[in-house]
Amino acid sequence: MTAPLVLLGYAILVATAGSRCLQRAEWPQRSPRLGILLWQALAASVVVSVVLAGAALALPALPVTTSVAEFLEACAMALREHYATPGGAALSFVGAFVVIAVVGRVTYFLAVVLSKGRRERAVQRRSLALVAGRDLGSGALVVEYATPAVYCLPGRGREVVFTSAALAALDAGQVDAVLAHEWAHLRGRHDLVLAAAGALQAAFPFISFFAVARAELARLVEMHADDTAVGDRDRLLLATALVTLAEGTAPPGTLGAGGASAVARVRRLAQPALPLGRPGSLFAAIGTGAVLVVPILIAAAPAVAAAAMDYCPVGFPS
Repeated sequence: MTAPLVLLGYAILVATAGSRCLQRAEWPQRSPRLGILLWQALAASVVVSVVLAGAALALPALPVTTSVAEFLEACAMALREHYATPGGAALSFVGAFVVIAVVGRVTYFLAVVLSKGRRERAVQRRSLALVAGRDLGSGALVVEYATPAVYCLPGRGREVVFTSAALAALDAGQVDAVLAHEWAHLRGRHDLVLAAAGALQAAFPFISFFAVARAELARLVEMHADDTAVGDRDRLLLATALVTLAEGTAPPGTLGAGGASAVARVRRLAQPALPLGRPGSLFAAIGTGAVLVVPILIAAAPAVAAAAMDYCPVGFPS
């Protein structure tokens, strides 16, 4: 019974204390790419911990064949003993239900979110085919619209779209910077990052952690695209372009350069770049790996203890 309780406790700790610590940390803004990875690791760790807790509860009720040799019977008994729960079959049934429910909801809502995104982009492509023209200078599509806005359509037939107001308001350097920002979204497949986060939020709307993770990832993918777009360019080129595009909104299923995070990103771009550095990046990478590995180690501990017994077919060298 220890492993399921520890796994659930770990999931709660990650979703509460871990989430708050990462929200307050400043380093993800210095390395948005690592910040994205760590937020994804936190979300995955919560789901994996709950699934493994359910599996640990269900394990004693699973049929284990012992027909290969008699000594396997002793090992099977050892495994059952290490994963045994006071609730017996009833608690094992609950564990199996948790595994099926969590995996099923995540799979279902991921399919729903991806399918919805494809439909929304298909509608956009059909509309653009009727009303958009091609700008020869940037290669982007242009639609007549009074509000400056720029967005991209991920997936097959990926495109970057400028409104006519945006193209008129931005100079050549700003157009290049914004175009690079949108292509950073497309090449980085940031739509899939947000789709996965959105699926978890939709699957578990009663758990605020997933909504927080979705919002943080949306902010960090924009910062990551900003950093990629800036490259050797003057940071103020993109910053001033974002001011122009701040009020623009992107259609559903697309990723836009403006939006709610534009003001904070302008402030960030107005300051000198401050990379995280090798030691900080290494520490963040190790932390990301640890967040994912810990629940697996907790779940496997009873099995390792059983395998270490002399009458199990798997042993460890002394």
